[in-house]
Amino acid sequence: MSVTTVRLQAEVEHQLEAIASRLHRSKGWVINQALSEYIDKQNLQQERWKQTLAAMESAAQGKVVDASEVHNWLSSWGTEKEQDAPGSGK
Repeated sequence: MSVTTVRLQAEVEHQLEAIASRLHRSKGWVINQALSEYIDKQNLQQERWKQTLAAMESAAQGKVVDASEVHNWLSSWGTEKEQDAPGSGK
């Protein structure tokens, strides 16, 4: 484990102390939890952005499904004649 120094605004420090006290944990534990969640969120957003760019490239190449095919597929959900997901055909 490494040590990092951070300068906190006074209000943030007070809130951090209150949270740590309420949870019966150290300020370091609370900070570590918060940073871990923030890093996970950033990684998820980065992955979603990559997927968005890939989807946009796919659409630009004409790999799309007609809206009526999607609506028909969705309408079939839960019926005896449930359809497979439509493909782009490319």
